[in-house]
Amino acid sequence: MKKLLLILLFFVSGTSFSQSINDYNTAIVPAKFSFLKETNQYRLNVLTKMFMEKKGFVTYFDTDELPTSLANNKCSALFVDVQSDGNMFVTKLTVIFKDCRNKVLFTSVQGRSREKEYHVAYNEAIRQAFASFEAIKYKYNGGVSNANLTSAVPVETKMMPNLNSVSDLVLFAQPITNGFQLIDSTPTILMKIYKTSSTTTFIAVKENIQGVLLQKNGEWFFEYYLNEQLISEKMTIKF
Repeated sequence: MKKLLLILLFFVSGTSFSQSINDYNTAIVPAKFSFLKETNQYRLNVLTKMFMEKKGFVTYFDTDELPTSLANNKCSALFVDVQSDGNMFVTKLTVIFKDCRNKVLFTSVQGRSREKEYHVAYNEAIRQAFASFEAIKYKYNGGVSNANLTSAVPVETKMMPNLNSVSDLVLFAQPITNGFQLIDSTPTILMKIYKTSSTTTFIAVKENIQGVLLQKNGEWFFEYYLNEQLISEKMTIKF
């Protein structure tokens, strides 16, 4: 009964806040969350930005050069933050939307993960947290117009793989000279990989990113460096 009441309260609060959120079509995400030591650590900031864009928001990092109209009126944007309440055993993340006066408009359910690897745990927890955003059925109502804004995404952000290019998407390998091209079901070519002297290692190229595709314990990982940080992304590939 207590659990049911909590669920009902969540949906009621989501409904009551939805009108305010529907006033916005622009969002600002921190380039670094307060509970992490580095900018975009574990790709969490890029993932948050991608989720906001997937929901239909024109989204910027707070370190981006903003369009004049937004820079002169930041109250036309929704401010997104992620808070951590985890420990060494469980990763716990909550997404919070605020207006320019720091008023909380929406608080997500708490996403949780017991994965030991942080980049996997944060990915899983942030996905769970954003899933609760579906409950309020966001639809921009034209309340704050930023129709002429275009995303000022830094070069390194443009280079990051899309969310659909990681482990939740199956890619199919088609032979090419000296390797394979990896395609999705549309089909769209998402990556090209080239043979090396090892059958479990490929040179991999995705858009402007060059790295390696490695097989570890029967699973494939795309690894590359971004801002001197090693990024490792699990991929599902059918050869």
